[in-house]
Amino acid sequence: MFVKRIGVIGSSAGGPRILKEIFTGLPCLNGSLILVQHMPKFVNNTFCESLNVQTEMTVKLAEEGEYIKPGFMYVAPSEVHCGLVDNRIIHLFNAEKVHYVSPSIDVTMESIKSEVGLRPLGVLLTGMGKDGAEGIAHIKDVGGLTIVQSEQTSIIWGMPKAALDTGKVDFVLDPQEIRAKLIQEMGIKR
Repeated sequence: MFVKRIGVIGSSAGGPRILKEIFTGLPCLNGSLILVQHMPKFVNNTFCESLNVQTEMTVKLAEEGEYIKPGFMYVAPSEVHCGLVDNRIIHLFNAEKVHYVSPSIDVTMESIKSEVGLRPLGVLLTGMGKDGAEGIAHIKDVGGLTIVQSEQTSIIWGMPKAALDTGKVDFVLDPQEIRAKLIQEMGIKR
């Protein structure tokens, strides 16, 4: 199965609150989302459950070897990196932390490959440091659309600012505008 729309959303400090704002009322999108939230492992399942009640998409913890499907949001589990093989299959793996974190947003975004008919989305939300900046640049370089959260709505502006500094960001948006852009770009699954 070829999913034509893949979005990778990365967030860190302050992310859960902003994600709730973005996903509240989000319809089932005609694409797949991969969410990388820096968080301790013991909250992985609770985090997925809390997002599942916000959106019509199916939110689940990503599993090794799983084929991505439209209408699903895959949450990268804590303490392992999460990528895609051939833009289709979830790959979870142990490796050195990147920017002091695992999973790393950069690792997930940089696993997206250029492919005819695919226009990936990269979204970077509130957080400390620079994880996701290189990933956003990569998404742009493979023909994708890139978005960062606005400074005034970010709890911590570090990650969005680092991405903006790459010169590869298409839009700087508030959470509600990010939701609208996801719907516009991915469409609603019928």
